[in-house]
Amino acid sequence: MKANNHITIIRSFVAIGVACAISGVWAANVPAGTELATKQELVRNNGSEPASLDPHKVESDVEFNLISDFFDGLVAVRNDGSIEPRLAEKWEEKDNTVWTFHLRPGLKWSNGEPITAEDVVWSWQRLADPKTASPYASYLGGMHIANAADIALGKQASDTLGVKALDANTLQITLTQPTAAFLAMLAHPSLVPVDKSVVEKFGDKWTQPGNFVSSGAYTLSQWVVNEKVIGLRNKQYWDDSDTVINKVTYLPIASETADINRYKAGEIDIVYTLSQTQFGSLKKSIPDQVHVTPKLATYYYEFNTTKAPFNDPRVRRALNMALDKDIIAEKVLGQGQIPAWVVSQKKIGGVEIKSPEYASWSHEKRVTEAKKLLEEAGFNASHPLSFNLLYNTSENHKRIAIAVSSMWSKNLGVEAKLQNQEWKTMLDTMHNGTFDVVRYAWIADYDDASTFLNTFRTGNSENNSKFSNAAYDEALDNAAKADNVADRGKFYQQAEDLLAKDVPAIPVYHYVLVQLVKPYVGGYAPNNLGFYYTKDMYIKKH
Repeated sequence: MKANNHITIIRSFVAIGVACAISGVWAANVPAGTELATKQELVRNNGSEPASLDPHKVESDVEFNLISDFFDGLVAVRNDGSIEPRLAEKWEEKDNTVWTFHLRPGLKWSNGEPITAEDVVWSWQRLADPKTASPYASYLGGMHIANAADIALGKQASDTLGVKALDANTLQITLTQPTAAFLAMLAHPSLVPVDKSVVEKFGDKWTQPGNFVSSGAYTLSQWVVNEKVIGLRNKQYWDDSDTVINKVTYLPIASETADINRYKAGEIDIVYTLSQTQFGSLKKSIPDQVHVTPKLATYYYEFNTTKAPFNDPRVRRALNMALDKDIIAEKVLGQGQIPAWVVSQKKIGGVEIKSPEYASWSHEKRVTEAKKLLEEAGFNASHPLSFNLLYNTSENHKRIAIAVSSMWSKNLGVEAKLQNQEWKTMLDTMHNGTFDVVRYAWIADYDDASTFLNTFRTGNSENNSKFSNAAYDEALDNAAKADNVADRGKFYQQAEDLLAKDVPAIPVYHYVLVQLVKPYVGGYAPNNLGFYYTKDMYIKKH
């Protein structure tokens, strides 16, 4: 998923033919002897105004943070990588291609109506249907659900999707081939069911307060645009008895300085992210409130490869080589971020990805090669390269963009003119293809390299670069078919090698999650995708 600043793959796979029903669920786990506050309310900054609360219309952590609190999927993934039963209490599979899920009895929407298997079928058909224009329309195809890829391309009707309700509480999913990451991919927020009757009754307005119907621990109470979104505890939720926090408020504050100031004033319990300029002083003054955790996410600049001169891979590769990513990670950021030369991760899903050869060169050697590539592409001192570099409004993004543009100017004589837009506007610009180079990031949807690499497949709904390479697509096809980690790693390496040569996007750094959290907030435990859930937390007496 996109990161405005998307459940990890299981570490061992379910054996063929073995039924699976894992006990124990995620919930607020309050240690014995903990004294709770009378007022169980949490305020979280969420970084930006959400584009929507429709799970099929969104694509970033801004929206998925909310959707993960408001909706439940069939399963989730625990922080240890094991699969968590949610709406589905158990499942079994045959030949790793036919999966049957049994919903918990008595499931209800927040309006008291029953949640059925047919709701899942209709929701997934809606997700894949091109008319919905979901950024995640290709996701079901990536899972290899029968007919999903053709539906997303408009080649088949949505009702041919390989998902059917055997009865009100039983769902059957048919895959065209075994998919090792299937259960983990199933936990993605785009796959939560939505209420068909409410969507059909209210159309695009179904996500407004008063119309909104949810299945998760919370439901929408208020949405004041550019001010706050408020969720109240959903008393119809199947696991409500294990929920502690009664009210959660999400703020859309883009300014890291304003975020921290309101945190210091006691108005916010968890900040969205921590400004680099204040990180050092806060680490010294309130070290117990500064949390730095690993995160499977990559920050990069994506090219519009359909637009000259960025249809020339030499230009793209030159701009990649000319960046001193060590300085960006260690000096501009300096919170533990790692310089990035691969789009996915150096280690992910049991696979180790090697960086391209030029990553091991000295910075001076890379700059020399970059100048040669630009010269070959027709750019030099008398004909300098100039383009627009777009980023969404954020102090951190601005600081990084200034550093990057300065490096390109100093090393190559390139002019990168900085442009910023609000989050929702930038997404529109990106999807419309009216950009040169755009600040971008991807948080893993699950712990496997394919979550990053699939976004550059030909025709993928998240491929905003419009990059297309048949050999790259074939490498990912082969990885999906591989029946062991070693073989998958070999094909992922082939794909990364092609990205390093063609560079549809410049990987800049790999993330860490950096936040301030009040000491009275219990249960804060981000997973390696950077998600943490209000239903798992509680407020201690303070």
